Amino acid sequence: MRKLIYGMNLTLDGYIAAPGDDIGWSVPSDELFQFWSDRLEATDLTLYGRKLWQTMSSYWPTGDQRPDATPAEIEFARRWRDMPKVVFSSTIDQVDWNTRLVTGDAVAEITRLKAEDGGPMDIGGATLAGAAMRAGLIDEYVLATAPVLAGGGTPFFTALDTWVNLTLVETRTFPGGVLLTRYETRR
Repeated sequence: MRKLIYGMNLTLDGYIAAPGDDIGWSVPSDELFQFWSDRLEATDLTLYGRKLWQTMSSYWPTGDQRPDATPAEIEFARRWRDMPKVVFSSTIDQVDWNTRLVTGDAVAEITRLKAEDGGPMDIGGATLAGAAMRAGLIDEYVLATAPVLAGGGTPFFTALDTWVNLTLVETRTFPGGVLLTRYETRR
């Protein structure tokens, strides 16, 4: 059975985007960017909701071709492009870059994918991750909490029907005061 991991950068007050989908507060240090790139390398499949997919696919397919791209950005862009991806959406009808589109029941498909043999899967996007959380499918949470308050926006955690008990498995501080915390779901 595969492990499902939900991780993103977020503000201290728990938002992955400020009002208006503004993510300008989230400028990762080189070390944090490398952490996320290494996680991508260790992941077999990434699951995206539509909004995060559109954000990622607007930049990373050609991120390695930009004249100002750093070696780390070049590496990440290539990893991202090569990574098998699944996008869950009922409003788009086409995806590219080693990606498959699912328009049906996201929870049923995530459950099916988890039951397969293989390495870990990442899930991104608050709405999609929220559905997976409510279904009890997420095994690990990775929070890179920036020392900034957004005051509103898109929350990392959505409303849940029941408690989810977690065990802290790692803490790490990155430059700029970003605190990484990893939690595993207690089953």
